[in-house]
Amino acid sequence: MAPYDLFALGAAACWALGSVMSVTPSRHLGAFAFTRWRMLMVAVMLWTVVVAAGKWQSFDGHAWGLMALSGLVGIFLGDTALFSAINRLGPRRAGVLFATHAAFSAALGMLVLGERMSAQAFAGAVLTLGGVMCAMLLGRHKDETHAWEADRGDVRTGVMLALVAALCQALGSLIAKPVMATQFDPVLASALRVTVATLAQFALLAAGFKAARAQNPPTVRVLLQTGLNGLVAMGIGMTLVLWALEKGDVGMVAILSSVSPILVLPLLWFKFKRAPALGAWVGSALTVLGTALILWR
Repeated sequence: MAPYDLFALGAAACWALGSVMSVTPSRHLGAFAFTRWRMLMVAVMLWTVVVAAGKWQSFDGHAWGLMALSGLVGIFLGDTALFSAINRLGPRRAGVLFATHAAFSAALGMLVLGERMSAQAFAGAVLTLGGVMCAMLLGRHKDETHAWEADRGDVRTGVMLALVAALCQALGSLIAKPVMATQFDPVLASALRVTVATLAQFALLAAGFKAARAQNPPTVRVLLQTGLNGLVAMGIGMTLVLWALEKGDVGMVAILSSVSPILVLPLLWFKFKRAPALGAWVGSALTVLGTALILWR
């Protein structure tokens, strides 16, 4: 088991927690305003660490440019599309579709970077992705009607947005991989990616893009929830992924980090005091088996 595998799984845990934590503030502010506030707060957090540690002094124009492009695609486009999908479909169903980023990443890694999987790793990848899909598709009780399962807006639009988010996530990792392979500092990389995405969000707002406006005025509680979400999912989770990309293949890192929808299930169980449906248990078992095959490949 390699350390970068654990970093990818740690990122999955952060994203699972962030997905659940995002529902209330994202629906209050709207996808664009939520991601804008979230990114701004995370950018401040990350640059504080970068400046305090003197990491900004290691300037490399080419690396900085690639990380900026990665942030524009993976965070600005990807996160905005993902939270727009979550607002329409809820975290469970949006998570099913977003998990396809692992398949996109594996395909792009093989086509662009020449990455290859052993037979055991491939079997583990198939079981992991199959388990995630099974758990999320069949993990809902028929009588569940809480807000996290309700449709809001056009379902087809939500599906399209979730798939766009998955593709953007894969492309963002693909762009970042060559830079991270040079041992580029992951905290600085995260700061660069988030800053570019934040500037793009504010540019949309300044240009008068209607959807970029907040649906409701931010409250102190909503801003605290947004900041905590950003710290966990972006500040920690995204940095762990970049750390994993230093040594790990794009496809393997994506597959291991794609188990986040499985980790959402116990969080929903804790919140609503109801165990997941049978399909969720079957899918989770397949995911655990697949992940074990990958970790001990």
